[in-house]
Amino acid sequence: MIRYDLQFFAKEGMGGEKTEPATSKKLDDARKEGQVAKSREIANGLGLLALFLILKFWVGHIGEQLLGVFQIVYNRIPDLTVYPNGFMPEASVMSLFGLMLKQVLLILAPILIIGFLVAFLSDLVQVKWKPTTKPLKPKFSKLNPISGFKKIFSVNSLVELVKSVLKIGLIVYVCFSYLKERWLLLFNLYDMSLMQAIGLAAETMTDLGIRISALYMVIALGDYIYQRVKFSNDMKMTKQEIKEEFKQMEGDPQIKGQIRAKMREASRRRMMQDLPKADVVITNPTHYAVAIQYDPEIADAPVVIAKGEDYMAARIKEVARENQIEIVENKPLARMLYANVDIGQAVPPELYQAVAEVLAFVYHLQGKI
Repeated sequence: MIRYDLQFFAKEGMGGEKTEPATSKKLDDARKEGQVAKSREIANGLGLLALFLILKFWVGHIGEQLLGVFQIVYNRIPDLTVYPNGFMPEASVMSLFGLMLKQVLLILAPILIIGFLVAFLSDLVQVKWKPTTKPLKPKFSKLNPISGFKKIFSVNSLVELVKSVLKIGLIVYVCFSYLKERWLLLFNLYDMSLMQAIGLAAETMTDLGIRISALYMVIALGDYIYQRVKFSNDMKMTKQEIKEEFKQMEGDPQIKGQIRAKMREASRRRMMQDLPKADVVITNPTHYAVAIQYDPEIADAPVVIAKGEDYMAARIKEVARENQIEIVENKPLARMLYANVDIGQAVPPELYQAVAEVLAFVYHLQGKI
């Protein structure tokens, strides 16, 4: 006979189909591994939009600063040139190039900083702040050619292809529809002065970039919704996985049961060791037995030092007989003490009178009063 397990026929293999929402523990573990619902298109789209908006309102100032850098570099060339040959040493060329690069970076620094802040804030809004270095650690599983081949023909690859086609189509459509309206102006660039031509080109470039970025955000928003849904589906768990996670968090119920049983057994042993100190055992008479000790030097009220029902009640009475402890039958009192007073606790005030009468009876039998 061939042994088989019906779980192998279930969807997703062992454990069945992943139909249960992810638990908070699994989401936290995924977050630590760097797995979050995040769209890169949001950061890209906002970055492009911020860049072209800055250029739109700041391009004139940037142009003036770049012309100023050109003038500075151009004016320093005669001072660095060796006459009469008109030769410029290599060190001077490098110094001049370094100066030009430094000035250009200072001009572009605000744009770069704003771009970084936009990208950072877009990720922060999507996934909140919880940095982790685990995604940077090398994983040999990523080098598995079979896994890589599966990724090529996955649903995610298809979505990325659709996004790429949409982005290309978007750029082509926006460029064509916008430039169609400005053909005449662009054809007249040769008839304009240099500054006019630069201004028209900058205006055309920034307006076109803003339009592309704005429509790009539509794709980014759709991608963000898709990434959220995909992440939620990827994080789903089978019922068996939830059970296993619960066992890991709370402990195996069987092991916990064994621990509780051992603790009860240790408590019983301590209880039976203290039983010979009892002054009286109050019984049901067959179902319950409660041992009472009264020592004014230890406690102001009588204390329950042992109790039990059925088999344990019989053991308590047996030990009481062995130690010549009086056994008094009082059904209502035995039930109330057993149900309301734990081992080691004092008798509540409402039962003082009933317990005092039992103790007085016992002390009278023993000749203590």
